[in-house]
Amino acid sequence: MVAVAGVDLTVEEGEFFTLLGPSGSGKTTLLRIIAGFERPDAGSIELGGRDVTSLPPHLRETNTVFQDYALFPHMSVGDNIGYGLRIKGVPAAERRRRVERALQMVRLTGLDARRPNQLSGGQRQRVALARAVINEPEVLLLDEPLGALDLKLRQEMQLELKRIQKEVGITFVYVTHDQEEALTMSDRVAVVANGRIEQVGPPVELYERPATEFVAGFIGISNLLTRGGIRFVVRPEKLRMLLENDSPEPGMTVELGVVEQVVYVGQATRYNIRLDGGEQLVAVRQNTDAADEGLQYDGRRIRLAWAPEHTFVLDQKPAAVENTKER
Repeated sequence: MVAVAGVDLTVEEGEFFTLLGPSGSGKTTLLRIIAGFERPDAGSIELGGRDVTSLPPHLRETNTVFQDYALFPHMSVGDNIGYGLRIKGVPAAERRRRVERALQMVRLTGLDARRPNQLSGGQRQRVALARAVINEPEVLLLDEPLGALDLKLRQEMQLELKRIQKEVGITFVYVTHDQEEALTMSDRVAVVANGRIEQVGPPVELYERPATEFVAGFIGISNLLTRGGIRFVVRPEKLRMLLENDSPEPGMTVELGVVEQVVYVGQATRYNIRLDGGEQLVAVRQNTDAADEGLQYDGRRIRLAWAPEHTFVLDQKPAAVENTKER
């Protein structure tokens, strides 16, 4: 079975780069290949222009942060963070200075004497990050490090990770299956499916201009339509629902349909609409008015309108990729 095939990927120095895909897509395997935990059957891995394909993990200028943090339970926070420096023979005074700086960076000043079991999940994640960053690797590899945290803490840590990455200037290669996480933190994202790269680009490009049906469906909610043999996507928030007295703006595409379901989801309301042609679409409206305002559309016949610039034609196949290569 092939886990990763035909990947040709370049990560720029100082970039926050994310590998995004569902479970089993090959993103973690790709990260392990970069780290040296797996060997590619073909192709090469370059770090800073140097071929490291045959080097073991400890001889590569990389560090990896895992979801379970892998902290030493018998060591204090300070000793955990400074462990790599001690192994390298860095003098004690220099180690203490760098550990203190790392603690300040991850906002854990004063907690150096505690043990990992005395910390919260978010604090343990910060210790693992500090331990990796303190070694000043060329590339920091992060394998779903926020996966064990609850939603609110995960969202807070997304912003913290981005802040820390900008502060230290180290290249981050981040693996996640969480679309919002990828869009929030990344300079660029590679969407991975079935061991191949579907599309690479900045978050806004992937969301607003998905190249393939997989990207359109995996990142957010998408409406896929076919007209004249051409498949295209329109995002739910781009759709306008028009009742009898509403008029579309000039040049807008208009389709007739019926609202079959209205779903209140807090800050927005989601509308499931069946077009006269049989296609089912989703429209989303922010709840800026009364919470039950959206109920007026339930069961109503409407016109659904969107601007031409919000229509994006999909490629018929995934982007062509070759050769395994990482820098």
